[in-house]
Amino acid sequence: MRFDIITIFPEFFDFYLSQSLLKKAINKGVIKVKAHNLRGFTSDKHKVVDDKPFGGGRGMVLKVGPLYRAVSTLKARKPKSEARSKSKSSKSQRPGQKTKIILLTPRGKSFNQKMATKWSKLDQLILISGRYEGVDERVAKYIVDEKISLGSFVSMSGDLPALIVVETVARLIPGVVGKSDQLIGERTTRQGGFIEYPQYTRPEEFAVPAEAREAKAGKPKAKVWRVPKVLLSGHHREIEKWREKHSKVIE
Repeated sequence: MRFDIITIFPEFFDFYLSQSLLKKAINKGVIKVKAHNLRGFTSDKHKVVDDKPFGGGRGMVLKVGPLYRAVSTLKARKPKSEARSKSKSSKSQRPGQKTKIILLTPRGKSFNQKMATKWSKLDQLILISGRYEGVDERVAKYIVDEKISLGSFVSMSGDLPALIVVETVARLIPGVVGKSDQLIGERTTRQGGFIEYPQYTRPEEFAVPAEAREAKAGKPKAKVWRVPKVLLSGHHREIEKWREKHSKVIE
């Protein structure tokens, strides 16, 4: 799967994409993630991507022209494997690429696990990162498929939300999380939600330091924090029942 992020600060993504599981998945070719500089899709010598809003108001708004050219260019790109298939018979060619274009905006629908599960089946996800006072409304009206928000708040840009979407979707793609792919399948509901429950690890007992017990604010009631006995019992059915009781479905 390919993730294309349209932003005016592509270097922002370099460090995060070069770490941990995303880096490994990219190096293995399981996913492709590319941040594209919106200024590269301008048509003027000054590479202007924003302008003052009609009707007045503070700040600047990202222009429709560069975003239209960026999306059109990225949608037209085909994977190398698909390009090579042109030399074969039409029967061997892969079907049309499944692409979705997303605008990150506070006015969008709340992003959730079901969306991530659905999008993990796509071939390409194009994410438009807004900035300044927003994006020309014609982008939302005529170019994108969905408008997405991470919550009822306004950040300085859509860059961090775009990274969160990439990571949330990518972890559902086989091969990205490695051996835990099967676990993800077991913890995913039929509707695409994800089942979360409390997890514990060693030590079985944690002795709370005396200074913490004596603190006035947030004083722990117990001197020792213990792992629930059922998780140490080895009875898989009882453990399963405990997890069901304490689980929450992330929709």
